[in-house]
Amino acid sequence: MLKVAIVGCGKIADTHASQMMRVGGCEIVGVCDQEPLMASQFADRFPVKRQFVDVEEMLKTAQPEVVHITTSPASHFDIARLSLQHGAHVYVEKPITLYADQAQKLVDLANEHGLKLTVGHNDQFSPVSRRMRDLVKAGYLGGTPVHMESCYCYDLGDPSYAKALLGDKQHWVRRLPGQLLQNIISHGIARIAEFLTTDSPRVIAHGFTSPLLKSINETEIVDELRVIISEEEQTTAYFTFSSQMRPSMHEFRVYGPKNGLILDHNHDILLQLRGAKFKSYADKFIPSAEFAWHLRNLKANMRLFLARDFHMDSGMKYLIEGFYRSIREHGPPPISYREILLTARIMDSIFDQVREGRAGAQSSAQVVASEEL
Repeated sequence: MLKVAIVGCGKIADTHASQMMRVGGCEIVGVCDQEPLMASQFADRFPVKRQFVDVEEMLKTAQPEVVHITTSPASHFDIARLSLQHGAHVYVEKPITLYADQAQKLVDLANEHGLKLTVGHNDQFSPVSRRMRDLVKAGYLGGTPVHMESCYCYDLGDPSYAKALLGDKQHWVRRLPGQLLQNIISHGIARIAEFLTTDSPRVIAHGFTSPLLKSINETEIVDELRVIISEEEQTTAYFTFSSQMRPSMHEFRVYGPKNGLILDHNHDILLQLRGAKFKSYADKFIPSAEFAWHLRNLKANMRLFLARDFHMDSGMKYLIEGFYRSIREHGPPPISYREILLTARIMDSIFDQVREGRAGAQSSAQVVASEEL
């Protein structure tokens, strides 16, 4: 029985605890939150042995073997480092840290102490994502990916989060180096990083505030982002983040030298794209039949539903399960450290370029304004 603790008792902590219960083989020996009421309410919803307001006290007293960190991103590095120093394996919610060099320090510390570390990129472990990965591993693409397109949208009409962010100039998201982008885009970037082969791809990023936000006098939040990622004369990728695109997509496309795949995360659909053409008019009919045959997505999802394994957060269940297995069996973690670090480096580059671009635009605007005067 793995002894597990959770730091941070907000909404996402409930999801972690629910999926732990589905995984089994673990017990929550402690929860910690700076607000005692949050920890107390969490303990009312889940079986928890002890409640704490201080992380170090929890680590010393409850002595968890695994710590799940579900606090705001600014605290991830310090809590993860402290947990590793106390001999606990660590699962950190995304983004793993504010900066790539902090992520590197955590990886180094985990290796030094013989511990495991992972990050909450649970979208990559949904049933449809695992089907896609199996096809890629089986060689369906026909070789290394030639091009990828990752789209990760966010609807700012969500009242539980967006209104608080837009209405509060001191909101914690605004204080992140990448602001709104940093709290969301790691899911979409990690999908690309999984299939890159070099550790330092070229990144070109452009971010801006949408006309909609400008119309309500919001000029600080960047809610539109376009990124090009490329390896020298090898794989290329596009990443899109948007609060305004409709439909609000969570989609990943990967094209190989032979075939391609489209993953629609919103609807748990995986489409296989045949690279070769059929002769003459057959190319107008057979592909249509093949797409109709993709009713197998419906069959696969129905099987999962009937087996009671079709949940909104099933990706987290499989990520937690894989992480715990790597601890028990002393195997590799479900997300490689290379992928974790590459995701963090790409995000650092994006945020640096977005800040530089906006600073340059503001300087240019000031020059124009002074010339007009």
